[in-house]
Amino acid sequence: MAKLYRQTPLEDSFACNFNVLIAGSPQVLGVRQLLEEWTAWRTDSVRRRVYFVMAKKKDKLHLLKGLKRILLDIDKAIHIIRETEEESEVIPNLMIGFGIDQIQAEYVAEIKLRNINKEYILKRVNETEALRDEIEDLEDILSNPKRVKKIIIGELEEAAKKFGEPRRTSIVYEHEIEVYTEEEEKKEEYPVSVFLSKEGYFKKITPASLRMASEQKFKEGDALRQTFETTSNAEVMFFTDKCQVYKTRLGEFDDTKASALGDYLPGKLKMDEGENVVFMVLPGAEYAGSLLFFFENGKAARVDIKAYQTTSNRRKLTGAYSDKSPLMCICRVDADCELAVYSNEPRCLVFHTALLAPKTTRATQGVAVLKMKPKYHLETAKTIEESSISNLSRYRVRALPAAGALLREEDSEEQQIGLDL
Repeated sequence: MAKLYRQTPLEDSFACNFNVLIAGSPQVLGVRQLLEEWTAWRTDSVRRRVYFVMAKKKDKLHLLKGLKRILLDIDKAIHIIRETEEESEVIPNLMIGFGIDQIQAEYVAEIKLRNINKEYILKRVNETEALRDEIEDLEDILSNPKRVKKIIIGELEEAAKKFGEPRRTSIVYEHEIEVYTEEEEKKEEYPVSVFLSKEGYFKKITPASLRMASEQKFKEGDALRQTFETTSNAEVMFFTDKCQVYKTRLGEFDDTKASALGDYLPGKLKMDEGENVVFMVLPGAEYAGSLLFFFENGKAARVDIKAYQTTSNRRKLTGAYSDKSPLMCICRVDADCELAVYSNEPRCLVFHTALLAPKTTRATQGVAVLKMKPKYHLETAKTIEESSISNLSRYRVRALPAAGALLREEDSEEQQIGLDL
């Protein structure tokens, strides 16, 4: 069981939105409240059903009471019906003659001639006592909540007995599962280098193969996005532009050469249509460090990598980051450092990542980092080593959010490229 939990999606969790109508008003309820509302509805249904049956029996008892009056003098009833000249007067005359109401009189008048005898009337009158007992029992049910609950339980048990099937699985509690350690029989670990292109092609190459040919081949218009040195069965996560992350192990990919294009990740990982990889992360065994998500609206969210750790072998996680604003870039931070954030004005600010508090919620919207006018947006973020800024003090800020400073020519990448040429 421990191995199944570790290596398969046998156990999964997901969020549910129980938005239901209660008395015509929409409400969001938890499981407990749902059960309470269902129990209240079921209790009311049983009570209304009991009340309906009781009303029918009371009506029948009322008719039998009128019939009992006729038993005192059957000949008188026949005489009244026979001697009444107009049909419309039969009911009023029976009411006057026996002191009964209109409903009882109509019931008596509708009895067939062959049934106007002492034996038939006695049989019907004898039902009176049984009806009284049944009515008293139904009234007791209506006044006793415990009996109503007993009826509901009995009906549920009967439904389970009639339609239920034997359980096909067993419940295993967490304390009953032994700690599972991966056996050494797994694939042999050896050093590899991994490469991710901007269009989503992935390669896993051994050092020996790289020594023979190190120049990477890409499709026309494609280029290298990320590269890392790791081991052959390390865990890897691929973030996409649809707020999802795909988790797998490098052992799922075949070793290849620099001259090959590699595996196309959207097809290999069975991604959704139109979904593209934007960032690769090797979380390591400890899932240490944080990921910084920078959004077009100038906000940044810092999420612990541990937020993406799962107990089961789930391949896809939804809600990998906030979808409130388009994602512009992702940076991994293993230790606090300074980052440079750029807008298209162009402006730049340099801040220390310690100003961003880490969150455990993956879909957090983050906090404002870069103040911008509405017509501008955040473009990217880089480490100080990756940037071409020479005068850091001009752009450095001590509090967020900040507008930053206009980017000088000597600090821009275009100027640096011109100087290199």
